[in-house]
Amino acid sequence: MTAGPGRFLLKPFPGEGNPAGVTIVGSIARRADTLSVRYEVRGNLSKLSIPAAAKAPRRKDRLWEETCFEFFLGTADSARYREFNLSPAGHWNAYRFDRYREGMREEPAFTSFPFAVRIGPDALELSMELDVGKIIPAMETIEAGVAAVVKTVKGGTNYWALTHPGPRPDFHRRENFALGFPPGQSP
Repeated sequence: MTAGPGRFLLKPFPGEGNPAGVTIVGSIARRADTLSVRYEVRGNLSKLSIPAAAKAPRRKDRLWEETCFEFFLGTADSARYREFNLSPAGHWNAYRFDRYREGMREEPAFTSFPFAVRIGPDALELSMELDVGKIIPAMETIEAGVAAVVKTVKGGTNYWALTHPGPRPDFHRRENFALGFPPGQSP
């Protein structure tokens, strides 16, 4: 596990290649009860299928069926974890799980999820600050996984993550929660 705040580089699932020719980097950091997350997609965005900005962003299911940014949070010594989905359209959702892919339900601690999206000809940036204290006590070490689902205009889907430990793309595997943030972590 990598300790502390820092930058990340997501990799496409082996064998999928990178038909859109983009790079996905970002940063994630913890400061007390705040977790800051930022994604940057760089390259020729005209090859990506990016959902249009919603007039009224809302909590929405199945965001992973389009281009979507995801992160997962758990704590050491617990099988429970949360999944967060962020659409470039502004829609969002947060789920809690009792253990690997079991007990999925919406996380009630969040009723809104404000985040910023900026899209230019060769860059898409998404950033947010999450009040992680609503779900993880300050004295707990956070284990985080960062991922993205990228759709191309030709209809392909690519799965990006920090690591790909299994034979298929699977962001829920705990081996993907490769970033660690001890209590009191600050940049």
